[in-house]
Amino acid sequence: MTESATVNARARIRQLTDLTTRLTARLVEESRVFESRRPQDAAATLTETQQLANIYRRESAQLKSDPGVLAAAPAADRTALIKATQAFEAVLSGHARAVEAARIISEGLVRTIAAEVASQRGSPSAYGASGKATAGDGRAVALNRQA
Repeated sequence: MTESATVNARARIRQLTDLTTRLTARLVEESRVFESRRPQDAAATLTETQQLANIYRRESAQLKSDPGVLAAAPAADRTALIKATQAFEAVLSGHARAVEAARIISEGLVRTIAAEVASQRGSPSAYGASGKATAGDGRAVALNRQA
């Protein structure tokens, strides 16, 4: 292989390793705020995390379509990328569990609030003793079963 190919492969693999490490750090931080029951704190960095994830997805797809592009990179650099990817996958699994737990909790809260509001209204009766329709509660509640 040419020296140019080696230099390009080394630069590319180091960029991928850096990207993977940065994305892993973002997911670790987001998992921490989910686990501390403060998911709203993740909103401040959500855009950055999404951008990194999109870049990672594109780079991974390109690498999958042409894995030979990194063949010229030194073994130590390839090993560093493999280790960074393994760490990312482990953190990603934990992050998915934390996000799912936050979703379940949020949906449970919404259902509980909706049930409480509905129970406060009482049962509707269409007609009163005089034969006239009774005035119902004008408040509306909408429950979307997805968070």
